[in-house]
Amino acid sequence: MVPLSALWLPMILSAVIVFIASSIMHMLLPYHKRDYQKVDEEKILPALRAAGLTRGHYVFPYCTPKEMKLPAMVEKYKQGPVGMITVFPSGPPVLAKFLGLWFAYCLLISFFVAYLTGHTVAPGAYYLGVFRVVGTASFLAYGFGTISNAIWKGQTWSFTIKEVVDGLVYALLTAGTFGWLWPR
Repeated sequence: MVPLSALWLPMILSAVIVFIASSIMHMLLPYHKRDYQKVDEEKILPALRAAGLTRGHYVFPYCTPKEMKLPAMVEKYKQGPVGMITVFPSGPPVLAKFLGLWFAYCLLISFFVAYLTGHTVAPGAYYLGVFRVVGTASFLAYGFGTISNAIWKGQTWSFTIKEVVDGLVYALLTAGTFGWLWPR
């Protein structure tokens, strides 16, 4: 068993490396540039404002499970569109807040990966032994959480696959960092 206190450096460094890699992947590389589609904002924003939407998650058309089979509701579904919207608070996006929360999330993943690996891999283990456990746990955290969005929330599979690939890159970087800095 390896105590968490012996793993603080790989925890912090892997979070920093993932944070930097994600910044490069989302800001400099072109493959995320088409992730979001533009709507006719001149038409839709006034309608959303008039509906009084505040921060939250919305589904349309909305109905209870009992109402779902009513002819009027079935017709609404047929006519479309059918979707979900997440509404943020009004005002400019606070990028620093989002980046801070993302870094905290990376630290949290590294913490739990360190906890799991510290209990399953002995001190002095070979690089690949550490890499395998850390990589698997990290990939589950970074890569698989978004799949449910494609299943339940209508996120496109192409977008989801990109997120899974991102998660694989983050997991490999985390695994490499832990393998490199594993206590001997």
